[in-house]
Amino acid sequence: MSTATDEKKRQAPAGERVADWADGRLGLYGAAKGMTRKVFPDHWSFMLGEVALWSFTVIILTGVYLTLFFHPSMNEVVYDGSYVPMQGVRMTEAYASTLDISFDVRGGLLIRQIHHWAALIFVAAMFVHMMRVFFTGAFRKPREINWLFGFLLFFLALFTGLTGYSLPDDLLSGTGVRFAQGAILSTPIVGTYISMFLFGGEFPGHDIVARFYSIHILLLPGIMLGLVVAHLILVFYHKHTQFAGPGKTNNNVIGAPFFPIYVAKAGGFFFLVFGVITIISAIATINPVWAIGPYRPDLVSTGAQPDWYLGFSEGLIRVMPGWEINLWGHTLALGVFIPLMIFPGILVVLAVYPFIESWVTGDKREHHILDRPRNAPTRTAFGVAWLTVYFIALIGGGNDIWATHFHLSINTITWFVRIAFFVGPVIAFVITKRICLGLQRRDAEKVLHGRESGIIKRLPHGEFVEVHQPLNQGDLHTLTAHEQYKPAEIGPTVDENGVERKASPTEKLRVRLNKGYYGEGSQIPKPTAEEYKEITSGHGHH
Repeated sequence: MSTATDEKKRQAPAGERVADWADGRLGLYGAAKGMTRKVFPDHWSFMLGEVALWSFTVIILTGVYLTLFFHPSMNEVVYDGSYVPMQGVRMTEAYASTLDISFDVRGGLLIRQIHHWAALIFVAAMFVHMMRVFFTGAFRKPREINWLFGFLLFFLALFTGLTGYSLPDDLLSGTGVRFAQGAILSTPIVGTYISMFLFGGEFPGHDIVARFYSIHILLLPGIMLGLVVAHLILVFYHKHTQFAGPGKTNNNVIGAPFFPIYVAKAGGFFFLVFGVITIISAIATINPVWAIGPYRPDLVSTGAQPDWYLGFSEGLIRVMPGWEINLWGHTLALGVFIPLMIFPGILVVLAVYPFIESWVTGDKREHHILDRPRNAPTRTAFGVAWLTVYFIALIGGGNDIWATHFHLSINTITWFVRIAFFVGPVIAFVITKRICLGLQRRDAEKVLHGRESGIIKRLPHGEFVEVHQPLNQGDLHTLTAHEQYKPAEIGPTVDENGVERKASPTEKLRVRLNKGYYGEGSQIPKPTAEEYKEITSGHGHH
């Protein structure tokens, strides 16, 4: 009897028994053990991706709440809710339910605001996070696929925002949908078919809100959620990148373990992001649909602007000349169709850049140490040129707002954007590259002569000199850890048997582009150990 009692006392707790049962069937312990020991480096820029992740989480949470009260229908009703200025006005059920959420559902307006602000912050955080990845070279092997996942997330977020922005069926969002429909119609041959299918007939149809609703809450978020999971799995699989520093190599990661340190920090950061978004939503009104009114096809909202992330696509159309071609009785609206093709082209150039750089440089190695942007001047200059194109087009998307707020001619702004769209990226490329090379020269001076201390001394013979403080070993390593690449050459044109080998045009192009990356004037030679020893030993010039 006592033996049975002792065995009962020694029996594991119920929670542990359940965990053992699950592990015996799913193998959770082994997976969790490897995951919890995963090391993550610590740097402020890595939080940009977390801002995007947690704002996406906020979007999902608030979106679920809003679906409980929103009616995605274009059936017309007469509003009799609590917002007095709209009482007696005919509107769709979608717009009426949006007013009900804003004025009659407890906390509804705050949740709407949080949802909209979180969407803007999500896209902005993804944009900045992708730029951090681009400028530091974190997209290189083996992370090219993860870069494409991130790009697809950004691209899908644009259309998810467009569909969500259009759901309230207010005059502002309806004007945006009308603009999108015009862009669709400009597509040769298939444009009218796509428009009729999407709208269920002639614009505005009776199904667009219901269809956008399904796309917005099911199709696009489902794909995005899958991409987020795949993105995070690859981050775990490839291990996290890190900046150069003492002890950091391609074969290790220096930082804190995933559990419990990183989990605690990430959990706290989620509540911080949620809190900041909530504060912004509580004090800054966004999309006040009650002040705009319901959509009517015969009206256009003044100052109609899309959310910032789609402003550059609209800017391309606004500044494009109204060119048309009439062929066989059909009109091709080049003023809309050409920008419609340029818009995805600008994004795709950035998406395929990792593969272009790998081909040009011939670098097929794995990279887990990040570049400082100054040490890759051509890549950095290209990224700044791309951003310049983006923001110049964004100015075009708000040309009417610029004109009214700064008392400028809208024609002047339009011509500025047309010219700057081609000239601006070139100027930005040249200036950025020169800045990067200047920073490289300054780093080389720091390595050889130390950091300026601001202390001036007078030598016995009357000369005034500034005292330089030598850098510590950690700083020396950081400033000299980057690699120095040699420009590619075509190689011998005659093989070992004396047979002439003719270089292909593709090979010649690759070598020419490679010299643009690593040739003369594209990188500053970093100090050698011999130069450092010569100067620090007292034999060099100070």
